[in-house]
Amino acid sequence: MSAQQSQSIQTLLEAEKEASKIVHQARQYRIQKLKDARAEASKEIEAYKKSKDDEFKAFESSHAGVTSIAQTNVDKDTEEKLSAITDAYNSHKDAVTKKLLDRVVLVHNELHRNLKKVDA
Repeated sequence: MSAQQSQSIQTLLEAEKEASKIVHQARQYRIQKLKDARAEASKEIEAYKKSKDDEFKAFESSHAGVTSIAQTNVDKDTEEKLSAITDAYNSHKDAVTKKLLDRVVLVHNELHRNLKKVDA
């Protein structure tokens, strides 16, 4: 009976070793599949990124002329407005300076309009 039990135990140990090998192979297979999936996803992401970059560069190059024209128009507008401001400054600076000096230099001795007269 002990030989039969010993043989049964031996069979169970061999089955356990075989099962352990199968589980180990399955884990290795799963790990390899995950690595392959990550690599494939990374390749797809890079390809998508490259296509979108190319698409953006094409869009940018097709609209580059429009932005340079707009920039030229804005620069021209700015120059016109600056020259108008400079002309207005030059034409009014003497009058403004005279008014300021008159206010500071010419003092009128009179009571403030809010001051009430007190009859004594």
